[in-house]
Amino acid sequence: MRYRIQLLFLLIGSVLIGCNPKYYVPNTQNVPVITSKGQTDLTAAGNANQLEFLGAYGLTKNIAIQVNATRFSPGTEDNGDGGTGNFVEAGIGYYTNISPSFVFSTYGLAGVGSIENQFPRTVDENPATTGNISANATRFGVQPVLTYHSKYVSVSGSTRLMNLNYSNVEGNLIFDGEDQVNYLTENRSNILLEPGITVRGGLERIKLQLQLLQSINLSNSDFKQDNTLLTIGVNFRFE
Repeated sequence: MRYRIQLLFLLIGSVLIGCNPKYYVPNTQNVPVITSKGQTDLTAAGNANQLEFLGAYGLTKNIAIQVNATRFSPGTEDNGDGGTGNFVEAGIGYYTNISPSFVFSTYGLAGVGSIENQFPRTVDENPATTGNISANATRFGVQPVLTYHSKYVSVSGSTRLMNLNYSNVEGNLIFDGEDQVNYLTENRSNILLEPGITVRGGLERIKLQLQLLQSINLSNSDFKQDNTLLTIGVNFRFE
């Protein structure tokens, strides 16, 4: 059976298939290759369930900013189960060129998101409910990145350490006899560790991108979430 509860900000990512609702899916990490003032790094990425736009700009010789946006819109099931979500994120960071081929950066990030989900099939089993749930979320933390880059290839290793918080949890959804609004409210604060690897290859200014990351919930290992994310995209870099 297929059960969807997406928190997007994310928030957000792969096909939500499993035996339980899922309240978090990680978004693509923005790992720009900024090596000097005035550089712009843009990426469009995603998978079958999400579309993301990531941007970064070198403000000074050591300071850069980034802005990210995600739209999560998986297909609705034949029985009407489905949902949508949105997430926007911004950050400021420090970067330094360790050598001509390696750059290190670390960003402070903060984002907000929202979800709205409908599960009409649960109403038959729980006629006093609406089968709906919605919530807002905030996420903030740090993201260090180490990147090897050449003219045609770059490889980035990154890690996000984030605090994820839910608020304004509303609705009336029962799943397996458990009130999901109560569940999400009781688990509204989570600490996430999210290591990832990003590989880019192509032309000097335009490259294909592949990113794989893992999301580890340090505060609640049983939290209903996706633990991996794979996205593909196209990266543009301008001086």
